[in-house]
Amino acid sequence: MKFVELSVNDFEKFALKHEQITFHQTKEWAELKKANGWCSYYVGMLKGKKIVAASLLLAKDTVIKKKMFYAPRGFLIDYHDLELLTAFTNEIKKWAKKKNAIFIKIDPYVMYKEHDLNGDLVPNGIDNSDVVDNLKSLGYHHFGFNLMQDTLQPRWMHTITVKNRSLDDVMKDFESKTRQILRKNEKLGVKTREITRDEIKIFKDIMQHTGERRDFIDRPLSYYENMWDTLHESGILKILVAEVDFDEEIKNAEEEIKKLEVAIKEREEKFNNKATPMNENKYKANQKKDNDEIDRLKNNIEKSKSMKKEYGAKPVLGGILFLIYGNEVLSLFGGSKKELMSFQSAYTLHFEGIKYAVEHGYDTYNFYGITGNFSKDNPLLGLYLFKKSFGGQVVELVGEFDLIISKWYYRLYKIAFSMYHKLKHLKSILTRK
Repeated sequence: MKFVELSVNDFEKFALKHEQITFHQTKEWAELKKANGWCSYYVGMLKGKKIVAASLLLAKDTVIKKKMFYAPRGFLIDYHDLELLTAFTNEIKKWAKKKNAIFIKIDPYVMYKEHDLNGDLVPNGIDNSDVVDNLKSLGYHHFGFNLMQDTLQPRWMHTITVKNRSLDDVMKDFESKTRQILRKNEKLGVKTREITRDEIKIFKDIMQHTGERRDFIDRPLSYYENMWDTLHESGILKILVAEVDFDEEIKNAEEEIKKLEVAIKEREEKFNNKATPMNENKYKANQKKDNDEIDRLKNNIEKSKSMKKEYGAKPVLGGILFLIYGNEVLSLFGGSKKELMSFQSAYTLHFEGIKYAVEHGYDTYNFYGITGNFSKDNPLLGLYLFKKSFGGQVVELVGEFDLIISKWYYRLYKIAFSMYHKLKHLKSILTRK
């Protein structure tokens, strides 16, 4: 076997067919990271003329004048094949040493152990413990089986398998509450659409509102513009926003009132004429139910008129940035406007993502990050419960590893990295005051 640097074309031909492929291992992702000071390499292992393993490697200078390397979502390799993994590891260490590397970080897109919808281990399910054992035996430093979102990429995710399934079949796994919200939003006139390059500020505004509500600092507008310019043309990136059309909602409610009024009148005439025997208690109950519904709809119309006056006829409710590549449609991040959260637009937006995955033949819809702590006192449990309401399964990945090239510089880097983040945290505290 021979270790080589690959052309972008040869890498792409191999990568796109690999079961572990994600948008992270693409030339587009490498180009995006270039804006943040990362340079890129494409490497592989040949067996004869056939590529049997490959990886995009991102490299960046550190404060100690040495380079850190990162294989986003890990090497594209069979981690069960210890002979291949050993050969690839030995060769990439030699190659990285020549490139002035301190370490190579990987976070393989490989399931650790199979979990069900509730986060419980599946009896006799998939168990890739040998992947962790193989990597550790070759000197990779494992950062452990963290439960929270404290690694570069999420170790815990929530996904729905949509491969060879109809939308109706997928929807059977939704909780009844989720289906009810989707139907309600449809009646309310909540619709989604894909934004254009000129409308990125709309999504930025959504994320800004979400950051203020959840107490995180949002990325600058240039970040979203760079993502668009790098990933949209190739079809990797799509941004959907949800809007409510108050005029359509009012119109639908008024039409529904007319139908109910006709039904009430016809039922009353039948009851009074005695033409059709009718149970009096049942008659009164049905009349009350329809009149109550009319009152509810009239109340909603007044609310909609008031909100239309305050927010406009067709305000944006929320949005999601999707990354679409390989076998999955992934919801990277999104948010909603606080003042319009009652519409629960996230349900409709994710449903559109799921529909896209089904209709375009993808294997998986990925809600992306959750935590592995499913206890009731976990403050982030609500995020998981929302995603769980669509069915699917919890996915636990093997985790994050560092392949250390220079032990001395690695220790020095760790000290410098810790100091940098302490100063950065102090600066953020002082800035807030």
